[in-house]
Amino acid sequence: MKKSAIAASVVLGLLATPAMAEFNADNFSVNVGAISVMPDDSSSSLNVVESLAGLPAGTTGVNVNTNTQLGLTFDYKLNTNWTLELVAATPFSHDVYATGALAGLKVGKVKHLPPTLLAQYHFDLANDAIDPFVGFGVNYTTFFDEQASSELVGALTGLGAVTASDSVTLALKDSWGYALQAGVNVAISDNWGLHFMVSKMDIDTDADVRINNATAQRVNVDIDPYVAMAGIRYRF
Repeated sequence: MKKSAIAASVVLGLLATPAMAEFNADNFSVNVGAISVMPDDSSSSLNVVESLAGLPAGTTGVNVNTNTQLGLTFDYKLNTNWTLELVAATPFSHDVYATGALAGLKVGKVKHLPPTLLAQYHFDLANDAIDPFVGFGVNYTTFFDEQASSELVGALTGLGAVTASDSVTLALKDSWGYALQAGVNVAISDNWGLHFMVSKMDIDTDADVRINNATAQRVNVDIDPYVAMAGIRYRF
């Protein structure tokens, strides 16, 4: 959280610069393309389920699969070297699976949006067509449309934890974290170009399995994905 607070302070400081106060549409660009979230995840164990199933402690966990969506990023050039970028996308949808002793058990599905604001430093090269950059900033991830799988409900029913009349749901806590980025813009003409970037995002959440709206199992999940995008760039 400390790193994300520092990143947010720097980005907000750039937002307060005179260049932002005097908005110029000629400094605005948009990038559209495929964007993938590739989790580099780890988690705490499903300790309650382990106890019910008679499994050794610490032998389970959860992971999240990769998903690709339509990415849309907006750039505003502050000066020769500094640019602000807002990363957006259509909602990502991920399947959540158990690992270890419960490997293969589908826990559920979840959707999320991870809007990210970055300050980019662009290197001043002799070649005007190639524009490499690095970035740092802050990410906010909101989770929604969480659904427990029928496999999870069946497993809990088999263990005697729930009955057919019980409601089993998932709930994930929203996350704040830092984001790091590197990439390159390639100019094709005065207005058109290509955009490539890869980011590392700090996304941590608590995932709850709830029975009749009461938390029965909580797992801390560090999703911490790599995010990659390749797209078309248009400069106004």
